[in-house]
Amino acid sequence: MIMRIRGVVLPEREERTFWVDGERLRTEPPAGAAAKQVETVVDGGWLLPGLVDVHTHPGAESPDDRFDEALLRRHLSEHRDAGVLLVRTPGTAERMPGWVDTEPDLPRVRSAGQWLATPGRFFPGAGRHVGEHELAGAAVEEATASSGWCKVIGDWRWDEPAVPLDVLKATVDAVHAVGGRVAVHCQTGEGSRNAVLAGADSLEHGMHLDPDLLDLMAGQGTAYIPTLSAFAESAEVWRGRESSAKRSSWLLGWQGMIDNVRLAHESGVTVLAGTDTFPCGTVATESQWLLRAGMPAEEALGAASWTARDWLGLPGLIDGAPADLVAYDRDPAAEPEVLGRPMRVILRGQVMR
Repeated sequence: MIMRIRGVVLPEREERTFWVDGERLRTEPPAGAAAKQVETVVDGGWLLPGLVDVHTHPGAESPDDRFDEALLRRHLSEHRDAGVLLVRTPGTAERMPGWVDTEPDLPRVRSAGQWLATPGRFFPGAGRHVGEHELAGAAVEEATASSGWCKVIGDWRWDEPAVPLDVLKATVDAVHAVGGRVAVHCQTGEGSRNAVLAGADSLEHGMHLDPDLLDLMAGQGTAYIPTLSAFAESAEVWRGRESSAKRSSWLLGWQGMIDNVRLAHESGVTVLAGTDTFPCGTVATESQWLLRAGMPAEEALGAASWTARDWLGLPGLIDGAPADLVAYDRDPAAEPEVLGRPMRVILRGQVMR
């Protein structure tokens, strides 16, 4: 059976008709006998490339938990059911099992191997702990053993030093030399600065990021992934605590993350939607946070769809593209609240909802 899909495609805002041939989208109708085996599964509405969460950690819900493949499957299913058909996992307790790339009913996964942490800069026992002199080699190992990404914990406690710039730059250079990409966790000014100056490919969280670095980020292609929804609940907790230097630093960093979303977008930095929270499948909420922080509605939507897919090397809704899409009965750019409730989810050419 060949499926027919018609609707207004975003971001182009053009009405188009697609036919699903196997796992691919086609813009020309089938000919001959195949033309009699067409079933229309979407006839009107708005069509988006499958949603994307670029910062999620499926398989364990706490740093103290062991990696659980049954839980991994459940987390990925939660993403899929919400229309999230592509995820990037910047660090997990263990490397992704091979079956993840062969499951037809689960989202596509771009993994970064295990978290890489130098002494004193992560939860004890979580991820892969290495000395600073071992970081570059370990990063190359994780990138080549995964989907080409690795994740470095660039800093940890608010009042302790970040990974030194020379160590981080050597790590980024080593991974780039083998064709890989580097994500860096940053929650301090020094950590964010070092990640940018080292040429990291993505800045995760970016607390206390100096906005004077945004032009450099735009020029060298460092993406900003603030994960606002993960920090929003903590912000209320910190506001309720007694005054302290740590409280002041955290709240200042939180406000800076929000302010930098608009500034980064205006500077030409790629800003993307990543959740870093549980349950999985809530990237629509992160997109709304980006909108609230000052991104234009269509760009905030793209940060969780076509912009993120392009950044991860997948096309939008064009001839020959993977048949991964979500359909809505209302325009999610005009009504962002519908983004998390697609009326149709199609993954690898199969109707999931």
